[in-house]
Amino acid sequence: MDDERALDAVGPRLRELRRKREVTLAELSARTGIATSTLSRLESGHRRPTLEQLLPLARAHGVTLDELVDAPQTGDPRIHLRPISCADGVTILPLTRRPGGIQAYKFIVPGQRKPPEPDPKTHEGYEWTYVLNGQLRLLLGEHDLTLSPGEAAEFDTRVPHWFGAASAEPVEYLCLIGRQGQRAHVRAAPKA
Repeated sequence: MDDERALDAVGPRLRELRRKREVTLAELSARTGIATSTLSRLESGHRRPTLEQLLPLARAHGVTLDELVDAPQTGDPRIHLRPISCADGVTILPLTRRPGGIQAYKFIVPGQRKPPEPDPKTHEGYEWTYVLNGQLRLLLGEHDLTLSPGEAAEFDTRVPHWFGAASAEPVEYLCLIGRQGQRAHVRAAPKA
């Protein structure tokens, strides 16, 4: 819709809003400081609104300026997560949608009655992990760590590492991975 047609559509929209709220032109004039005759001409389309008129009208009707002029929709800000199910029962939710830079993921690992045999891996990058729920077992080089909710670990992913549930309860954790060695700025040391 071009600007001309958008402005032409404001008048009928103003009339509809006023009638829905059962407000007279005189009452609207008192709320906005716009003359009754001007309001009537705006609603009938005989006069185009100015910004100085639209702002108090939007306030009086309790709508945004975008709603009043029927501005085009902007992109949907919601992230539509598409979970990835792995063969070992782990669910991965990618939280970022852009290529490159630091990538964010949420992992959900099912609890283990009999822990699987760890298979540490390496890859380029740097990783920061934060436990949300459950107990996370992290094998990192020679370290065998158990992280609880609220604990974080940060490490170079060229060090062999493996994650798993530390108990029969599932574990949820967030992971930031910098593919080219980007680092988070939070440090956590292993428990002695």
